[in-house]
Amino acid sequence: MKRADRLYRLMEVLKDGSLHRAEDLARDLGVSVRTIYRDMDTLIDSGVPVMGERGLGYSALAAITLPPINLTGAELEALHLGLAVVGQAEDPEMAQAARALAAKIDALLPEDQAAPSQFGFAAYPFEQAARGFRHMPGFRAAVRARQKLRITLADGATHLLRPLELRYWGRIWACTGWSETTGDFLAFRIDQIDRLAPVPGLFVEEPGKRLQDFRAQQAG
Repeated sequence: MKRADRLYRLMEVLKDGSLHRAEDLARDLGVSVRTIYRDMDTLIDSGVPVMGERGLGYSALAAITLPPINLTGAELEALHLGLAVVGQAEDPEMAQAARALAAKIDALLPEDQAAPSQFGFAAYPFEQAARGFRHMPGFRAAVRARQKLRITLADGATHLLRPLELRYWGRIWACTGWSETTGDFLAFRIDQIDRLAPVPGLFVEEPGKRLQDFRAQQAG
């Protein structure tokens, strides 16, 4: 059983309000007691109202339980953006609620290489990530149109860039492009962009300068 499925099963079991021993949960799920302890710590850290402790038992009372839903990558990114905005709210209660919700989603994401390693808020200072949001529409549109961009990064470096990809990965929105300034691929976070401006004219894909070439280079 995948960890995400196990965590969901635990939540379903615990919400009946009864006290459940770790030994019984471990036997029912076919895992070790130590694994149950780790899972309970994860649920607690994610904001699930789990009560109890090791050696005694666990129970939980959830105010609202939503049915399982499937999210596309774009939907997950939109949810992440929304939580990021609320997480900056001046209302401490709403900001904390946004972070708790992000942590719950993080705990239930699938554990495979294709899935985000972590949801929630950026590992780097969140204020920096928020500043990058304004550049996402322009960068995304340029990727789709194959339009060159002139970007200036936070370190002052300026690049004439062929934008190839804007990708949500873990807690980070990552950008990839071919820099005509340096003659090499450039990978960076969206929040590292200080200024962005489209350059008239479109670019045509060329061998050695494509996204698949970058991925092959990274794999090698």
